[in-house]
Amino acid sequence: MNKYILLSIVFIFKGLVAFCNEPDSAYVFAYSTNKNNNTAGLHYALSVDKENWHTIGPEWRFLASDFGTWGAQKKMIQPFLFEDETGLKHCIWTLNNEVGQFAHAASDDLFNWKRQSYPEVTEEGNVLDLEVSYDMASKQYLITWLSEQQGQKKWFKTTTVDFKNYDETQEITKNERLGLRSTIVLDAEEQSGVVVKVSWKLIDGIIKWHEWSLFHNKERADNTSLDAERFKDLQSVKASISVQPENSKKISDKLVGIFFEDINYAADGGLYAELVQNRGFEYALSDRKNRDSTWNSTKSWSIEGSDATFSIDTTESVHVNNKHFAVLKVEKTGSGLANEGFDGIPVKIGEKYNFSVFAKSQGDNNGRLLVQLIDENKKVIAQSKTETINGKWKKYEAVLEATATSENAKIIVLPQFTGTLALDMVSLFPQNTFKGRKNGLRADLAQTIADIHPKFVRFPGGCVAHGDGLANMYRWSRTVGPLEARVPQRNIWNYHQSAGLGYFEYFQFCEDINAEPVPVLAAGVPCQNSATCGHGQQGGIPLCDMDEYIQEVLDLIEWANGDATTKWGRVRAEAGHPEPFHLKYIGIGNEDLITDIFEERFTLIFNAVKEKHPEITVIGTVGPFYMGTDYEEGWELASKLEIPMVDEHYYQPPGWFIHNQDFYDRYDRSKSKVYLGEYAAHLPGRPNNIETALSEALYMTSLERNGDVVEMTSYAPLLAKEGNTQWTPDLIYFNNNEVKPTVGYHVQKLFGQNAGETYIPGTVQLSENSEEIRKRVAMSVVQDTESKDIIIKLVNLLPAEVKAEMDLTKLNIADSDAVLSVLSGTPDDKTAIPQSRKLQVSDNLKYQLPAYSFSVIRLKTIN
Repeated sequence: MNKYILLSIVFIFKGLVAFCNEPDSAYVFAYSTNKNNNTAGLHYALSVDKENWHTIGPEWRFLASDFGTWGAQKKMIQPFLFEDETGLKHCIWTLNNEVGQFAHAASDDLFNWKRQSYPEVTEEGNVLDLEVSYDMASKQYLITWLSEQQGQKKWFKTTTVDFKNYDETQEITKNERLGLRSTIVLDAEEQSGVVVKVSWKLIDGIIKWHEWSLFHNKERADNTSLDAERFKDLQSVKASISVQPENSKKISDKLVGIFFEDINYAADGGLYAELVQNRGFEYALSDRKNRDSTWNSTKSWSIEGSDATFSIDTTESVHVNNKHFAVLKVEKTGSGLANEGFDGIPVKIGEKYNFSVFAKSQGDNNGRLLVQLIDENKKVIAQSKTETINGKWKKYEAVLEATATSENAKIIVLPQFTGTLALDMVSLFPQNTFKGRKNGLRADLAQTIADIHPKFVRFPGGCVAHGDGLANMYRWSRTVGPLEARVPQRNIWNYHQSAGLGYFEYFQFCEDINAEPVPVLAAGVPCQNSATCGHGQQGGIPLCDMDEYIQEVLDLIEWANGDATTKWGRVRAEAGHPEPFHLKYIGIGNEDLITDIFEERFTLIFNAVKEKHPEITVIGTVGPFYMGTDYEEGWELASKLEIPMVDEHYYQPPGWFIHNQDFYDRYDRSKSKVYLGEYAAHLPGRPNNIETALSEALYMTSLERNGDVVEMTSYAPLLAKEGNTQWTPDLIYFNNNEVKPTVGYHVQKLFGQNAGETYIPGTVQLSENSEEIRKRVAMSVVQDTESKDIIIKLVNLLPAEVKAEMDLTKLNIADSDAVLSVLSGTPDDKTAIPQSRKLQVSDNLKYQLPAYSFSVIRLKTIN
């Protein structure tokens, strides 16, 4: 990008000036501190004489550990830096005080690091105080360490030639250690580390990288709080705009979509319309890592009345996948089992609700169930009865019609007989679901999503897709079929997934809103931040089990696209959809660490899908950031395997989006296409306001411009239930009774409803051409192939209006009336909504962009 080229020129000039006085080599002292629970990472100090040391930063982090879960791990303890015989630099370090593993990474320049690995070298004890030396005779690297085992200190060694394969660990004596660490005083504190002699060219590169990083961080920190001072004399800006339709190019017809992840109670209690919480009595303490003693099989359930009790049983359940059920003992009719729903059950007068339950009597007495909805004052506002319950598990149904409205109702199941009764899968759905689907979606929330006009839906995650350890991976086949046969499990965001909103419902929703389904499957490894399975990706699916997992991936394609006579096509047909879903895309992996373990498993899956289903576009992953190890390694793997598309993620401050509008201009069009699967502008406090929304709009104009390489984009996260959020900001907030779209939602909607498949280049000439002003005014012009409409998008992130004159003579305008939609407000405005009106247009259009605004002009053309 131009700014980086300019900065490099400045650094090169500085280097030339100082060249005559620089030594050929100098010393780097590599160390880490115990600050922030040992997560401070790798630091450097520099010296030309090993006497006078100068820290960089100070304590700038040049390498961070990716091992294990956030909060408890990601530690770097006692790093050991060394150079191999080829000049490649290596760093190994202790991970924590418990595991028998250490970390390894390599670098050519000491700031761009390659993928990390975490070899296990002992089954007992830990790995502390690492040292590395090179044996010239055997041409092997000797790694030694201290291990604390059962209160005793022992020393061990292993050897390697490539830091991938390690020889058997052997015990040694302390005297065999070389004592290669040094203690140096830095900023009045003693630090332990390793001194390495390197070329001055390498040190100069480190310094320049640090300077560039400071410059980059300053750009990222740019925000509107600085506008009052820097633009204090700015009254208005004139813009002369012209378009060049003769240079038009085709761009993606799927640029704006949505990413649905079950985070912030987006599924159960959210988009999934089920009103009963813990309907299958499957909540478990482990859902919340045993931190909530109330989170168990009885969560949300209680006895209504004084003449009944209930307990939980697992003997002879409805289905092996839903083992728990309630046993209700009634001594006197009038008492029963009540459920409070998800923060209450919302009921609307005149609406009908479908009740269902699996039940059986466990004694000689039989009878019917009276089902009631009661409001906050215990007034009955709906009721109905089931058929008579018998002694075998059976599904019973009833319809309730509400006679009043309540925002906080309860449902009560009242046996009309005394004795013992077993209940499971107690369910209540509004009949008014989205598109009237049974087991469907909340109508208002689904419609709000549909109004974006998304061209695709990515699901079910995110981190949910690869889960917290192997046992927690989201397995698609466990979420289809009868509800009682689906497998509920812990949600990685520390609550429960009923699997009621499963793959069938996701695919059905995509079909209902005319969006392409983009399911994401784990790449054979769990979430990189897993706290289970031997820490992160060390717990990849064993290679001996990968064939079975690969078959599961292939089975998904058969389930989605296969004829109803195939094994999995029949399962889809039995669920009510005999016709194929026409799946075209599959995501493999989600912002994973690009390790050897990942690459091996991803490659097996990718090659199998490519061989069996060349018609399917596989979407790979390049990590959670726009730069760094996983990004670089992910792109190298994509080029190596010729992956057709990769999934990029980045959450950044508004300043990043302002200063990186040329991010995709430099991408190689001959390589993989890009799916920008997760992005959002983040400010301190994480608001979703005009500032974040307009910075996203500004950036989205560049995504349209680069729609020949950027195939798809989706903001993240999509949904958040008020009072139940794990992540902010989100696109759509909601409670049981209201849907609350954000300012950012309106940007996505304006882009989604005004998409085009042809990009028309244009130029914007400003009267004030400083970089600070130029980067805050953006334009994109596209044409909708179907309607032939021309859509002009204009973003003004300045505190002053922009007076634009547009030369539209080349666009063949058909009508003098255009539709203008404008989103504007102060930077901290969280409630702004677009205003639309007709706009008189001509070949020479004059239009004033309000301060802090996003304008969309939709023009009719002569076909």
